[in-house]
Amino acid sequence: MEANNVKVLEKGSKSKTDFRAVSKQFMRKYGIVLVLLGLFILMSILSPAFLKTRNLLNVVRQISVIGLVGLGVTCVIITCGTDLSSGSVIALSAVIAASLAQRAGWEAAKFPELAGKLPVIVPILAGVLVGVLCGFLNGWTIAKFRIAPFIVTLGMMTVARGFALLYSDGRPVSSLTDAYNFIGQGEILGIPFPIIILAVMAVITHIMLSNTKFGRYIYAIGGNEQAAKVSGLNVGKILILVYTFAGFMAGLAGVVLSSRISSGQPGLGQGYELDAIASAVIGGTSFSGGVGTVWGTVVGALIIGILNNGLDLLNVSAYWQQIVKGLIIVVAIIFDERKNR
Repeated sequence: MEANNVKVLEKGSKSKTDFRAVSKQFMRKYGIVLVLLGLFILMSILSPAFLKTRNLLNVVRQISVIGLVGLGVTCVIITCGTDLSSGSVIALSAVIAASLAQRAGWEAAKFPELAGKLPVIVPILAGVLVGVLCGFLNGWTIAKFRIAPFIVTLGMMTVARGFALLYSDGRPVSSLTDAYNFIGQGEILGIPFPIIILAVMAVITHIMLSNTKFGRYIYAIGGNEQAAKVSGLNVGKILILVYTFAGFMAGLAGVVLSSRISSGQPGLGQGYELDAIASAVIGGTSFSGGVGTVWGTVVGALIIGILNNGLDLLNVSAYWQQIVKGLIIVVAIIFDERKNR
């Protein structure tokens, strides 16, 4: 009788342990989605204007830029790196792309002889290639001279912003063609075009990380760079490609942002690198390296977007918004460290 009671107690204890383990695993994997749903419900209650269709479309348009940059930053952070230059690269890509997408007859056109004559693909490629070049220089410098990514990308942040100001003479590049503006303002079947771009790039990035050798190499470097070297991986080459991809994403984000506001401004992108890093970290990407998902970053970007929009609707000061976002980043990192332990 006593033996049976002991068996029942052991069985009950084991089931409780299994339940706790499953609960912890579920929260680790999907807890961020519950946070998103909770924030969505909270903002809906606090501000009736939040659920209006026009406002929700505005939210998704805004997070498209952060999401694009966040996808590139996620790959960088998985390798134990960081990228502080993405905001400035957005600005440089935006002013260069916009200068090639100005209307004909605009008296302040950067290239009056070309204004209105170039197909829309030209400014798009120009903006993206600028981002690719900046990302390549980041990766090459890190791989070649073994300098900390924080220092290299901090330098690029200053250089790219300086070039943006120099190229545009510190003035906005305005009067852009309708075809170019469609990238950031247009809709297809009622879906904002920037969200379509984000969705396509998110799928491509997910496939790259989950279903290719290159993606496995990225995780391997973040998990243990020395072991990756011993295994025969060309770590330097992989890092160059990772930072180049991050630059590509920042360049594409610059094109989308400049077309959304119909202007390429040298001051664009300030603080976007922090929002992108916050999106990745909130979404579960670990600063310790080797951990990160595309869907987590997209959810993190949605949280940042809803938080920004909701606080604006509630007339919360922009200064307090910065404080709130900073605290969220710190809390996310604390949870990440505790999880890693």
